[in-house]
Amino acid sequence: MPESPSEIEVGKKAPDFTLEDQHGEKFTLSDYKDRTRVLLSFHPLAGTEVCAKQMQALENSKRKFQEYNAVPVGISVDPVPSKKLWAEKLGLEELRILSDFWPHGEVSKKYGLFMEEKGFSKRANILIDEDQNIVFSKVYPIGEVPDVREIISELKERR
Repeated sequence: MPESPSEIEVGKKAPDFTLEDQHGEKFTLSDYKDRTRVLLSFHPLAGTEVCAKQMQALENSKRKFQEYNAVPVGISVDPVPSKKLWAEKLGLEELRILSDFWPHGEVSKKYGLFMEEKGFSKRANILIDEDQNIVFSKVYPIGEVPDVREIISELKERR
C-alpha cells in the first residue's frame, strides 16, 4: 500500500473509496461524480460528546446541504453495528455515517488523517466538488466541534 499523504491538499483529486454506512449499505464516493458535492466529515470515535455534536450539526443542516447540492457523510473507524446504535441514539435519520473499520482506517489513511498511535482519525472536514477535486480541507483540534456554518459558507461561495 502506498504511503499516506501527510496532509490533504486542495486542488488534488479525492481518493475514491467504498465504505458501509450504519445500515450496512455501500457508499462509493465516485457514484457522486458529475452529480453533487460531498462533505467528508471525519470524526475520531462514535460515542464521544464532541463527535455526537459534529454529526448532529450535519443532520440538523440537511436542508442547507440540499440547497447547495451537497451530501454530507460522517466517517470514523467504528464498526457498522456500533455506528447503527450510535445513529439511533443520536436520532440521525438522514445522515449517513460510514464505517472505516476494516481494513482499519484505510480511508482515513488515504486522506492522510489516520493517527497510528491512537488507532483513529483526526477530526476534519473535506469538501469535494462534482469533479471529485478537494476544494476545502480543514483539520480541527480533537476537542473542537467543527462549525458547520463554515462549510455552508464555503458551499454558498462555490454555488
